[in-house]
Amino acid sequence: MCGVYGDPAAGRYTLSIYRYFRTMNPEITLGMNTNGAIQNTAWWQTLGEIFHRQRDYVVFSIDGLENTNHIYRRGVDWNKLMDNVRSYISTGASAHWDMLVYGHNEHQVDACEQLAKDLGFSGFRAKISRRQVRAGLQQPMYWQPLPTMLGPIHCHVLKEKSVYIDAQGRLSPCCWLGGRQQDFITDIEQVRLTWNSDDPNPVCRDACGVTHGQTKFHTQWQREIQLC
Repeated sequence: MCGVYGDPAAGRYTLSIYRYFRTMNPEITLGMNTNGAIQNTAWWQTLGEIFHRQRDYVVFSIDGLENTNHIYRRGVDWNKLMDNVRSYISTGASAHWDMLVYGHNEHQVDACEQLAKDLGFSGFRAKISRRQVRAGLQQPMYWQPLPTMLGPIHCHVLKEKSVYIDAQGRLSPCCWLGGRQQDFITDIEQVRLTWNSDDPNPVCRDACGVTHGQTKFHTQWQREIQLC
């Protein structure tokens, strides 16, 4: 679950849905992306108890320290966030820290990595946001937007054998197509036919086109490490 239209922790039935998934398939890997500031510590402890398998995880999107995280994560209370993080990690469940790097927080990447270690996170990643910079936000110093990829398309969906279900219950091959296509696409074969043409699907080209052996999605990562 990833909050394209909000945060999964805000869902009334999120815990029940995860329990249902586990009932349907005891071997399933459960994961969630969140800003971590919704619900209380009891909720997060329950989630950690549900996420008991080795590959289960929560990605906490924390974009800086106490004096900077709120600049992008509007309305997030730092103390509540830290309480929720500690409650979840106390169950032994796996947590990953994802940090979007901007001009206002690029000097804190090392400190965020250290805090992630101190709190017991199992992974830390820092990346440059591909979203359009909003008023008051600046890209990190020396960062240059990546050009549109013009090479072959290496599709994440085909590699991962994944699908995307949006907040309205609609199925599409991936979140990029589901979130950015005007005409909703349900079949990856519809877009695959365009890849070797003179006019490949623009969403596929932008997200999964290859230049110098990498896609734009891969090159946004600045640091990705396992902490434990």
